[in-house]
Amino acid sequence: MIPRPTTSFTLKQDPTTTIRSSKSPKINRRANQGMTLKCFPGENIYEEAIKVKKQIHFQDGHTDISGTLYCTSHRIAFRPEVRLSVQDPTRDLLFDNENDIALPCVERILAVASQTKAKVLTAQSNLKFIPEELLIYSKGFRVLHLHFSDNGLQPQAFKITQAMIRSQQRSGLEKQFGNTVLQSLDNRQGPAAMDFPTRLFETSTDWENEIERLGASVWRVSPVNERCDISTSLSKYIVVPCKLLDHDLKKTFAHFNQWRIPRLSWHHPSGSDLLRSAGFQTNTDPDKENVKAIKSLLFANHSQCVIVDMNEELPTISDLQTSYIKLRGLCLNDPSTSVSDEKWFSNLDSTHWLDHVRICLKKACDISLLLCDRRLSVVLQEPDDRDMNCVMTSLVQVISDPHARTLSGFQSLVQKEWVSAGHPFMQRINLYRHADKEDSPMFLLLLDCVWQLMHQFPSTFEFTESYLIALQDSIYNPFCSSFMHNCQWDRVRGSQRHSFSQTYTPIIGWQDIVREKIFLKGDYKAREERNPSPPTVWEWGLFYSHLHRQQFRNPLYQTQEHAVLNGNGILHNSNKLEATSPSIFLLSKGFLIPQSPLFPWKSGTVSKKNNRRAQSLENLLEDDRQLKFKSNIDALSAPGDLLQPLCFGPWVRLWKRCYLRCDMEKQIHTPPPTLVDLAKEVKSLQEKLRNHHINSKHNINGVARSSIR
Repeated sequence: MIPRPTTSFTLKQDPTTTIRSSKSPKINRRANQGMTLKCFPGENIYEEAIKVKKQIHFQDGHTDISGTLYCTSHRIAFRPEVRLSVQDPTRDLLFDNENDIALPCVERILAVASQTKAKVLTAQSNLKFIPEELLIYSKGFRVLHLHFSDNGLQPQAFKITQAMIRSQQRSGLEKQFGNTVLQSLDNRQGPAAMDFPTRLFETSTDWENEIERLGASVWRVSPVNERCDISTSLSKYIVVPCKLLDHDLKKTFAHFNQWRIPRLSWHHPSGSDLLRSAGFQTNTDPDKENVKAIKSLLFANHSQCVIVDMNEELPTISDLQTSYIKLRGLCLNDPSTSVSDEKWFSNLDSTHWLDHVRICLKKACDISLLLCDRRLSVVLQEPDDRDMNCVMTSLVQVISDPHARTLSGFQSLVQKEWVSAGHPFMQRINLYRHADKEDSPMFLLLLDCVWQLMHQFPSTFEFTESYLIALQDSIYNPFCSSFMHNCQWDRVRGSQRHSFSQTYTPIIGWQDIVREKIFLKGDYKAREERNPSPPTVWEWGLFYSHLHRQQFRNPLYQTQEHAVLNGNGILHNSNKLEATSPSIFLLSKGFLIPQSPLFPWKSGTVSKKNNRRAQSLENLLEDDRQLKFKSNIDALSAPGDLLQPLCFGPWVRLWKRCYLRCDMEKQIHTPPPTLVDLAKEVKSLQEKLRNHHINSKHNINGVARSSIR
């Protein structure tokens, strides 16, 4: 059982009614109408403290907001006295991401008193002093900094701190949040309205609409994995070439790790296709018919195919986690591990986090340039197809597709390439503190890369930095279902959490049991039809106030962008690969290496050695530049709406507002510009870029005319 505070509680029948201690201090209901906490079904309030001040940091210092602090069976919550909005009060939120921390996300509690040293409170701690301040460190970069009033209310500070200590002693935390909370939310009155329409990619209709949006007429939606009985980690529906029948498609699954075959992620308007796939199975020997089907998948209606090995150059999950731990320890304002200002930047460089961001941006730009030409398929291949492939496919689409830079488009992109594609969120986030070997901030890496693009191209994104930070914080919200499962099959089964220790559960051994218990008995469809789904992260109104959600939309966003350049953008001509049809290449360290034989099953990966001369991607781009110059084509032109960021040196910066939000002293001590000032500056820069583009075009045309004469 869960240890309870020594004070007695009066329980009421209404599960949404606040449950208070009978010995709690009297509260002036009239003066504190905005302070009551809206509880989850089955949630109990163990202790509360009034007149607590929450410290909010900003660039010029900090301010304090007075309110009530709660410790419940589900979370630690703070409710301000003053309502920010009469139309949308904070107390109506299901879970306030700005002021609440779910118990599984509480990483550390630091108690501070003037007469004693700061003490880290654990489940075994014995508190011997009355704390004056509390620093509650959440997973991620959030810190709740609280000050207790000294107006005769010290006992409540001691009691609520003791309640927080006891909350860390709770056993069965996984079951409590994995089953009880999400299942109770299934029974809510109905889904909240989404602020921005989002495709969840849970039905074939969503995938068909996406194909129609992309204009990918030679692709179709296959229901071959509709019951997840071929590959449990794949989505129920996959997009494959029209000419490949499901009968032949089934033959290809066994030749790829985790049965994750090549499938379409995105179709370029010029005709190229971006695919993602797991690595080849090393212990299979496909016959001619199987090889033919596999070739149909990889070449995807093209005569040329480029395979990009995600294991090369890009960071591994362990590399990312090591950098993340160093970065987090450096950025959090922890008195016990403070770093001098002289060493701060050198320590930041030693984390290698920005190096990982640079590499990912550079790789995504190379892939985007390959896709700019037609008659080419680019296959991103990762051993398990569930981590770096999610980052790269998303990043390439953000760089290449303006739709992915809108609010609805980006949310749909996350659903398609992360949630539906089977990214193992439960292992990477490790919310319930299982083995640490699989922790890795893959999703944060994507958001950081998107922020870098947003910083260089501020008018091309419909969403803002505030939106990205809210999305980053939401991955630690166990009260929405989006990031609380590893795949669609896990989500359909409903709150089954016993398989956290492994990313993938093999089919062999339990396939017949699954068919009997879930499919043949009808439980599969019954569960979908019987209960509405728990809230998704995209139902922002449940987790953020109306005032906060207004900050998600970028007022500088321009719906129509022409050539968006930041650097040397050149059209790439893949016809210069000088290869006969059909031909397959490996993109390795900027070189395109011809592959022979096409499918090296023995090694499990494509070969990086070949007798033929490998061609540098940069050389191909340089040749293409010369070709366009001689043909009197504008060398500064680039594919419409393609972002080409600078990925070196100071152009890749630390995401201060996310990582240093609780230590603003390290940020620039200047007042932030207003939106009007920013709009004027952007307008001025756009005018300068337009004039520069016109002058450059005239100069190049003049040189071309002179050469003709």
